[in-house]
Amino acid sequence: MSWSVTFWDRTAARYAKRPIADQEAYLRKLALTQEFLRPEMDVLEFGCGTASTAIIHAPKVRSYLATDASSNMIEIARQRVAESEQDIGNLRLEVATLDELQKRQQRYDAILGLNILHLLPDPDRAIRLVFQMLKPGGVFISNTACLQTTRRYLKPVVVLARWLRLAPDVTFLSREALEQSLNDAGFQIQHRWVPERSPDVYFLIAARPG
Repeated sequence: MSWSVTFWDRTAARYAKRPIADQEAYLRKLALTQEFLRPEMDVLEFGCGTASTAIIHAPKVRSYLATDASSNMIEIARQRVAESEQDIGNLRLEVATLDELQKRQQRYDAILGLNILHLLPDPDRAIRLVFQMLKPGGVFISNTACLQTTRRYLKPVVVLARWLRLAPDVTFLSREALEQSLNDAGFQIQHRWVPERSPDVYFLIAARPG
């Protein structure tokens, strides 16, 4: 098991109690995402955490698979689904990595990777896998901390925190590099947004050409 998975397993309960930092931006991202969701869609979300967003989006589509590499995150997610008053019988929760999902050779109409690309050791490869897993015309919706653009001075601090086992692995991405990676994979970017009060975050919607 990688250190990052161990870190998220250890901190899952604390993470679940943490309030959303920018509620206004979160609500806008939900609304923007749902502009691209349709009732006939099969959707995958990887790195779903405790499934708060999955619970909101699942009623809008035919099927919704929410996955995370942390078993403790998924356990909390299952509790939240059980307590939800929404009709979300189409929502499935699984412990799985993106590599494991890609090997199933299933294709999706939309894939969500929210607050996850910068936590992966190879974001470029993850983006290529997402492209392969999408149906032609499918969309990839991502929300990524681009700290190379906004807070590159923090890199030594983050590296030290990782070495001390106080933080997970973090890849410092720039907005330009993230867009280039999407373009190189074959995506066409449909929407870009940087929340005013959360400038570290880059919200992107990209489509696989039909």
